[in-house]
Amino acid sequence: MINKKHFEDLVVEAIAELPEYFRIKMENIAIHIEDFPTRNILRNLGQKSPYSLLGIYQGVPITHRGIHYRNVMPDRIIIYREPIINKNKNAREVKNDIKRVVLHEIGHYFGLSDNVLHAIERENISKKHK
Repeated sequence: MINKKHFEDLVVEAIAELPEYFRIKMENIAIHIEDFPTRNILRNLGQKSPYSLLGIYQGVPITHRGIHYRNVMPDRIIIYREPIINKNKNAREVKNDIKRVVLHEIGHYFGLSDNVLHAIERENISKKHK
């Protein structure tokens, strides 16, 4: 269906489609693609299935960074390839889900909570169906 290179291209495309305002504000962050979350990540999040997690943000949101936030390793966003591919029926759905997951994790980078991000996602879905 979608090989690793195509998946990577879709992630890069999702990032490139972000509004310029957000792209230029993103600094000291690395975006990785992995097949599955590690057992340690799943355990820390209380998840059992490696298919239950599509992406994760690891770092200090920019809203929590103070004057002492310097000389630190980059924050990380990890996008999990196999769970996203497994969840979706076709290439178009995979592409849309990658975009949604990338936006969700970047939202965490900008300090938005899961509750706020899920509300935004629900609002966007309802707008598409009107």
